[in-house]
Amino acid sequence: MNALRLSRDRAHFQRLYDADPDPWHFRTSDYEQAKYCKTIDALEGRRFRSAFEVGCSIGVLSRMLASHCDALLAVDIVEQPLRAARLACADQPWVQFKRMQVPAEWPDDVFDLIILSEVLYFLCPADIVALAGLVSSNLDSNGVVVLVNWRGVSSDPCTGDEAANLFMEQAQSWLEVRKQDQNDHYRLDVLYRR
Repeated sequence: MNALRLSRDRAHFQRLYDADPDPWHFRTSDYEQAKYCKTIDALEGRRFRSAFEVGCSIGVLSRMLASHCDALLAVDIVEQPLRAARLACADQPWVQFKRMQVPAEWPDDVFDLIILSEVLYFLCPADIVALAGLVSSNLDSNGVVVLVNWRGVSSDPCTGDEAANLFMEQAQSWLEVRKQDQNDHYRLDVLYRR
């Protein structure tokens, strides 16, 4: 883990979306679709009162999550993908999208589901520690946290494994791991409030 690296900033993501409105091919990638299905399956059919999705991008996973939630707040660091996400979920008025730079910006609401899918490794270690503290403050007593992290090599501040392990280390006194699914490409960790 490179502790000297800074979290990826808004300009980094703006460049990605300027070059391609779907830079990770969320709509068309079989890999992404299979990963999203695994994420939804990990919820085990539970219905959530209020969910929070960090790093929603163009809203593909948001649309799938919406049918499991009474309310869903989905956020991303830049506005461009949020416009596409709002269109994708226009028929789901209980889904709200906001531009927010986590962890510097964070909602005041209490959530019983927090999704951190493919976002942790974009953060430096100090921001992952701060994020764990915020999640602790805003997670309902029955709450669930889902982490999904790509396991490939990149120049991001952390690897997916480093980011997930650091988050879980910070949260071990108040979250317990109930399910883990790891393969060569990504890991999925489902944590419940103790």
